Amino acid sequence: MEYQIHTLNNGIRLVHKHWPSVVANCGVIINTGSRDEKEDEKGMAHFIEHTLFKGTRNRKAYHILSRIENVGGLINAFTTKEETCIYGSFLKHDYSRALELFSDISQNSTFPDKEIRKEKDIVIDEINSYLDTPSEAIFDEFEDLMFRNHPLGSNILGTPENVRMFNRKHILKFMKENYHTDQTVICSVGDISFDKLIRLAEKYFGNVEPSRRLKSRQPFISNPQFLEKKAKGSHQSHTILGSRAYPYNNSKRYALSLLNHILGGPGMSTRLNMNISEKYGFCYNLESHYQPYSDTGIFMIYMGTDAGYMEKTLNLVKKELKKLRDHELGSLQLKRAKKQLIGHMAISNESSLNQMIGMGKSMLLYNQVETFAEFVDKINAIDSKTLLNVANEILQEEDLCQLTYTSDK
Repeated sequence: MEYQIHTLNNGIRLVHKHWPSVVANCGVIINTGSRDEKEDEKGMAHFIEHTLFKGTRNRKAYHILSRIENVGGLINAFTTKEETCIYGSFLKHDYSRALELFSDISQNSTFPDKEIRKEKDIVIDEINSYLDTPSEAIFDEFEDLMFRNHPLGSNILGTPENVRMFNRKHILKFMKENYHTDQTVICSVGDISFDKLIRLAEKYFGNVEPSRRLKSRQPFISNPQFLEKKAKGSHQSHTILGSRAYPYNNSKRYALSLLNHILGGPGMSTRLNMNISEKYGFCYNLESHYQPYSDTGIFMIYMGTDAGYMEKTLNLVKKELKKLRDHELGSLQLKRAKKQLIGHMAISNESSLNQMIGMGKSMLLYNQVETFAEFVDKINAIDSKTLLNVANEILQEEDLCQLTYTSDK
């Protein structure tokens, strides 16, 4: 069995893949992110991710960081719109050390007032740094417009005004309302027997009081199309075209992932790169992104170019989208695209860290993990007619939203 799964009595799930390496990866992923915040809590999930490392009932901040780093490992965390994850990479014989630390951080953090005050300045500096980078800030603002008046549109980092208001009482309230054992997964990729891993999980997480999520997330319905321009005074102009897309549980997401790979994915031979960047030299940054969420999704095409080339670039991008809507891929093109996507996924899976995070997210969403062989079968089952239908559902020009940051002052 490629993946082994166990559920503790308190509802915490454990998923493991044996990986014959001296290095192991393990993490705790919780089904809580920025979309679970109320209006006055925007930025809270990310702020908690920062302050979890600032002290527990058993350790000060230095001892938290040094517990793994002193034996050659690394510890980190991240927050998305739907998840919070604490994870580490370490030598395989340090599993017990890592799991004990993760348990201490997630269950015993004290959130000292002094550390909260310091961390506010750090997070506000992070927010300001992000806002100073138009090529990054435009993605957040586009999602804010796409999911207007919905928690999915909120910036993960929050606002300086909100962050300044956070205190220990707010943090503990948010955690009590949103961090539950039935929404928590321990994920592991490493050279350890599953029986031993279960014993360690029981030892360090088995005594956590069981809790269940009772509230439902606010569903996203739809918002009207928007076409907006904003003067930013930067050297380049930046534009995102995009539309609402399929959620994780929609089987068409595989076809849209393949379509994204063909149009503007990570490779250099994408249509956007070859037919626009390479052919005309208008645009250095030209790429597409597909991000599914649990109940909706978003598809975006980003372009950053000199102001004089933006309209030309936009028109060329729209021509590429029209080709995908009007013409089925030939059998050789389709076969090549599938091989490329499968190959890139295989390369990504060579990273046991990537595998570990992907397994954890899959368990949160589906309570199971898709094997690489199953992924390959689903990609190979896509035909050109399905791709054409997906292109016409997602990439209709009259449905595309647009946000442009102009270089005008």
